[in-house]
Amino acid sequence: MNGIFLAAQAAQGGGGMSMLLMMVAIFAIMYFFMIRPQQKRQKEIQKFQNELTEGTAVVTGGGIYGTVKSIDLTRNTVEVKIARDVVITVDKNSVFKDMANMPLQK
Repeated sequence: MNGIFLAAQAAQGGGGMSMLLMMVAIFAIMYFFMIRPQQKRQKEIQKFQNELTEGTAVVTGGGIYGTVKSIDLTRNTVEVKIARDVVITVDKNSVFKDMANMPLQK
């Protein structure tokens, strides 16, 4: 009878360890499928924004397509030409790569 009681206690202790392993596995899956790719994407966007040059095709955070006319590093703004004789000033952090004008990679 005493052996059955000890076996039941050992089984319960193992259940806690498997629960801990399951939680670690879930966190690892979330990290590799959600957090890590997002961090990589943010680094690419930051790199693009730091390397902006005049004439680059961009999309603003509001979805406006245009080309960079000038960059003001002191105010951290970018002037974007969106049509003939129409230039808007936007924050540099709201400018993203224009994927529509990017050549297709094979």
